[in-house]
Amino acid sequence: MIVKPGDFADPQILDLLRLHLQGMADTSPPGHSFALDLSGLKDPAVTFLSVWDGDTLLAIGAIKELAPDHGELKSMRTRTDRLRSGAGTLMLTALLSLAKDRNYRRVSLETGSGGPFEPALALYRKHGFREGEAFADYVGSDFNQFLHLDLG
Repeated sequence: MIVKPGDFADPQILDLLRLHLQGMADTSPPGHSFALDLSGLKDPAVTFLSVWDGDTLLAIGAIKELAPDHGELKSMRTRTDRLRSGAGTLMLTALLSLAKDRNYRRVSLETGSGGPFEPALALYRKHGFREGEAFADYVGSDFNQFLHLDLG
């Protein structure tokens, strides 16, 4: 498996992004899905990566710079048929490595609650993320939750 910048012209990436956005819409109450669409991922503050096994896309993910010392994980998704293959872990470690290279002191994320979100939450917690306060422009609710990793 290799990590490389995501190419928004690649049909595999566009398909996985559509799957991600639809999944977030299907599992989130109206107005509570904050996944970045294609235009959001093209924002200059966002770095978008992809994980590949040969010619097969396995996962996508992004990190958005909120401040010179603070990044936000966005739009992480692994192909359904490649869950638990290590692609999600590889994506997360690549994004955290990028955060460390940028001298971020903190990486945060917003996600939902309930069964569909538990595998991702387990991955984040395994890598040291802890529940905390809302950040950026987010407002807390019974559905969403906020996790943070202090990088020191």
